[in-house]
Amino acid sequence: MNKHTTAPALLVSTASSRRPAVRRDRGFTLIELMLVVAIAAVLMGFGVPSVTGILNSNRLTSASNALLSSLRLARSEAFKRNGRVIVCKSADGDTCTSAGGWEQGWIVFHDANHNGEHDGDEVVIERGNPLAGSLRLTGNSSVGKYVSFVATGTARMTGGGFQAGTVTVCNQSAEGGEARQIVLNAVGRARVQKVMVGSCA
Repeated sequence: MNKHTTAPALLVSTASSRRPAVRRDRGFTLIELMLVVAIAAVLMGFGVPSVTGILNSNRLTSASNALLSSLRLARSEAFKRNGRVIVCKSADGDTCTSAGGWEQGWIVFHDANHNGEHDGDEVVIERGNPLAGSLRLTGNSSVGKYVSFVATGTARMTGGGFQAGTVTVCNQSAEGGEARQIVLNAVGRARVQKVMVGSCA
């Protein structure tokens, strides 16, 4: 009995017989690159005004808080010294001025002779630095030159009348915009509020 042996059939994988496809790494086309640049420019256009607005708002807050702090210090010192303490506009850090705005700086001093002016023998308690940039601090008529606190802590003019008013802090612009107001009441308390102004000269 003859047994025929046949060689086993070789199974050839069709997958292994194929040559692998050559993969080409592609870069950006010029059109895709231009599209990405255009989108980035649009997004930056939205982002820049937002950042500018935040910076301007921070500058307004910082300036209004600086003057508010000096007003509160003056009121506290009037209690402590049992006498008149004045915050006035000052361009040189030594004398009071009626010209210009509060942005040029101010001084806090003990007005021992109650004349509303800083004399050479009167103690300067604090000096407020001039504000940089285009910030404007403008007081209405009653607080245009100075704010005066008496021993009771109330705000009173040097002539004796009650003193109340607002100092507006804004970025110089013909269009106006966001601003801050330091509001002083006759009791001598000051606070800051956000407002919008039509212009800021």
